[in-house]
Amino acid sequence: MREYSVPAAAAIAPTANMTDHLVDALADDPDRVQFRRRADGGWRPVTLREFMDQARGAAKGLIASGVQPGDRVGLMSRTRYEWTVFDIAILLAGAVTVPIYETSSAEQVRWILGDSGAVAVVVETPEHASLVSAVRPDLPTLRQVWTVEDLEQLATAGQAVDDETLEARRRSADTSTVSSIVYTSGTTGRPKGCTITHGNMLAVATGMVSGPFGDELRYGTSTLLFLPLAHVMGRDIQFGSTWQGAPMGHTYDLAGLVDDLQVFRPDYLLSVPRVFEKVYNMASAKAAEEGRERIFDSAAATAIGYSQALDRGRPGLLLRLRHAVFDLLVYRRLRDRLGGQVSWALSAGAPLGTRLAHFFRGAGITVYEVYGMTENFGPATLSHRGAMRVGTVGRPIPGSTIRVADDGEILIKGPHVMAGYWNNPAATAETIDPDGWLRTGDIGQLDDDGYLSITGRKKDLIVTSGGKNVAPAVLEDRARASRLVSQIMVVGDNRPFVAALVTLDREFLPTWLELRHRPNDTPAEKLADDPDVRAEIQQSIDRANTAVSRAESIRAFRILPDDFTVEGGQLTPSMKLKRDVVSKEHAADIEALYSQI
Repeated sequence: MREYSVPAAAAIAPTANMTDHLVDALADDPDRVQFRRRADGGWRPVTLREFMDQARGAAKGLIASGVQPGDRVGLMSRTRYEWTVFDIAILLAGAVTVPIYETSSAEQVRWILGDSGAVAVVVETPEHASLVSAVRPDLPTLRQVWTVEDLEQLATAGQAVDDETLEARRRSADTSTVSSIVYTSGTTGRPKGCTITHGNMLAVATGMVSGPFGDELRYGTSTLLFLPLAHVMGRDIQFGSTWQGAPMGHTYDLAGLVDDLQVFRPDYLLSVPRVFEKVYNMASAKAAEEGRERIFDSAAATAIGYSQALDRGRPGLLLRLRHAVFDLLVYRRLRDRLGGQVSWALSAGAPLGTRLAHFFRGAGITVYEVYGMTENFGPATLSHRGAMRVGTVGRPIPGSTIRVADDGEILIKGPHVMAGYWNNPAATAETIDPDGWLRTGDIGQLDDDGYLSITGRKKDLIVTSGGKNVAPAVLEDRARASRLVSQIMVVGDNRPFVAALVTLDREFLPTWLELRHRPNDTPAEKLADDPDVRAEIQQSIDRANTAVSRAESIRAFRILPDDFTVEGGQLTPSMKLKRDVVSKEHAADIEALYSQI
């Protein structure tokens, strides 16, 4: 067993709550630009004063409508400015925000609103409103349904509520008060509601901005947020940005993200590993379309080598020269696609993998990894400029302790660990032990300096019929280096060998076909048994197998006709693979893998 702690960077008063920093900032710096909203093809600045006027107006409207301290209010919307306004308004009113992913099914909405006992819900689209209406007969506590466009209506309704009443309601919350119930995205089973207190949120916020990471997320540093705000890391950035006076924009249009980035020109980004993989693959595909594939491949190898040399001290003269040339030819173009000003990024949700981490750092964008869970409201460990080791997820944030148990499971302890699961004491007891340690279910290694490496999930570990333990993540990360691979899931539990299910990347596929002088509109489902496709996938599998022993290597694979998606239910909204779902849906494909050999 190994353990590493980092002392808290700042004391948190027991009477504090998560809205204090906004009230203080409003008094000190009301005209600072806190947000930028999409307007007339550009991005209009929004001052803190303007934002707080809207949030306070909505909060008064909530109070006037009968929302009481501690009442739960659902919030179902894509990532947009109004999401943040309503989130803060709910907290100002002394109520509890219950985020709902905008892709949630009727059953998920019924469960979350019903289990939380929500008295109201804010939705974004007519489809969301219809979905809530369909399940409303099963929700006896639900009294109000608003849309994100109802800000002015709520402000008008709240005019009878004076400032003193609002301030008293705001001050009714302290560190022990529940601020949010965040339902897990549900890779297995029904989502559980993580009871997050103001103290949990404050511990994360102070741990991020009062520690060394505050030098990265500093006053004036902007970001364009596109991850769902129903995910805790999106909200951590929301709170961290308002805490630090760092301007933030919102977008949900992933198809137009590159165009938005080039106009917004953020200083940093928050994303998940799959998006970084997509950025890499898009750059590679663009180079291939322009006949510059060999140049890009050489540039990628140089970027990786340059980053690796930084870890060893300093790159040699020849490597620095090659790097400078490729910076002009390749890296600058990649940075320009992200707006031209991004120098660093945060990666959350899953391990990034050393290949991508070295590539992006070598290309001029250092990706800092974050590790944590919904159950501890986001980061438990964090990389930053002064503490980064590629291949690790950094060190504990200030106030946090990480332990790796004898069986390899990662445990987390600190004031950011949730109070428990809402209405589920049995699940709470299974997840948080009597001493306050949060059992993550992840497996990792902790070095002497406190850097944590994630090696897999306990539940994901495959045990072959020969008794060999296999961690899928290592193989899957390396296999996704192929531009043709969209998703891969390693299988083999209680089987004689390890195999994999593979899906094709539909964005790159037309380019791949054109480069081979084949019709670029050939459907992916017709290429599952194509010899050329299989040969390229086999190369990526072979590269992945070099990282493991023969007993752990992938011996067979099957290309599926359809991709894994959030809409299809195979991925969570944060892009985690639902292995149980895929295993059930593709049971016949898995059987075929083992019957053909």
